[in-house]
Amino acid sequence: MTDLAKVREDYRAGKTALFESLAASGSSTRGIHGLLQKLAKHTDATLQLLWQIADFPPSACLVAAGGFGRGELFPHSDVDVLLLLPDDARVEQDPALKAKIESFISSCWDSGLEIGSSVRTVADCAEEAAKDVTVQTSLLEARLIAGQKKNFTRLCKKLDALLDPKAFFVAKTLEMRQRHNKFENTPYSLEPNCKESPGGLRDLQVVLWVARAAGLGKSWDELARSGLATAFEVRQIKTNEALLSLIRARLHVISGRREDRLVFDLQTAVAESFGYSAEADDGSKVPRRASEALMKRYYWAAKAVTQLNQILLLNIEERLNPSNYPPRVINERFLDKAGMLEVANDDLYVREPHAILETFLLFETDVGIKGLSARTLRALYNARGVMTAKFRNDPVNRNTFRQILQ
Repeated sequence: MTDLAKVREDYRAGKTALFESLAASGSSTRGIHGLLQKLAKHTDATLQLLWQIADFPPSACLVAAGGFGRGELFPHSDVDVLLLLPDDARVEQDPALKAKIESFISSCWDSGLEIGSSVRTVADCAEEAAKDVTVQTSLLEARLIAGQKKNFTRLCKKLDALLDPKAFFVAKTLEMRQRHNKFENTPYSLEPNCKESPGGLRDLQVVLWVARAAGLGKSWDELARSGLATAFEVRQIKTNEALLSLIRARLHVISGRREDRLVFDLQTAVAESFGYSAEADDGSKVPRRASEALMKRYYWAAKAVTQLNQILLLNIEERLNPSNYPPRVINERFLDKAGMLEVANDDLYVREPHAILETFLLFETDVGIKGLSARTLRALYNARGVMTAKFRNDPVNRNTFRQILQ
């Protein structure tokens, strides 16, 4: 048995074991990130062995990019790697180096790795990143897998020097809006894409990307420490991110391919993998199918992600572009902060529930207001429990709602 054949056998066996562990976890989301990290580490080890077999020059290195660079790997996602060569390397003029590269990429595919590769020097990476925000984003979370650290460190410093936080924020938020339009601009699609649709995993990644570029933190906990997110918001994000990740991972395993859409044909199988059933524990019929129970849980998560994405992006924008204009007092409850409606106190809606609907009435009637500030959105998010049946039946709230409609 050749070294390559053993690498292939070990990789597939390890991957199968991790898939079985994923299938056995039921509806619990607790271990999903750990499992995805184990799959990434298992893939790292395989790539390191293949790198040794390829026998590249010491000055070359292998870098994880894109989603793989975050240190998590979904079952059938592409393994995005960058073969980083020294600046004086000329692949087309060096047949031996070209042969090593081709052999390495072929051996990756032969080993069962769904590889997505690029071959560049530090100068090439800097040039491409300057032209294309997608390339810049894929290298934002790059990490070294094998080879010389010196060249990788040069790459990181070069990319950091090129990064303009304000321009990056504008580019990524524009890209997000275009993506949302592509997916009907709603998290409630009947066959949502749990990665790309509004409220999907990509919306959370956008927040971390722009926060990282702005130097505000690289993780949810760091965002909380920087004051960008509250501890409650971080808990909500982690909970919903874990659910979306588990759904996506199950979609990959059940479909046997990189499938991120909760299409009708897969919804029941995914729901059953969570333990949902069309029958109650006592065997009696319930009024909804297993897939409906799953989709209800998905939509709650997507709704929360959509709201938290908006709150955090507005917070980041305010950090990047602080207003120099003093706020205009509208009344004792609300201010006009550079065209954004802002609550005068963070606990306004808890103390005065009537102000919740007043927010939207002012938004419609005050010509100077063009949106709700991050502080207002956060206060609304934290006051969700206030909007009960008693709130809806309150005569004052009913009258305010009638004014909004009129």
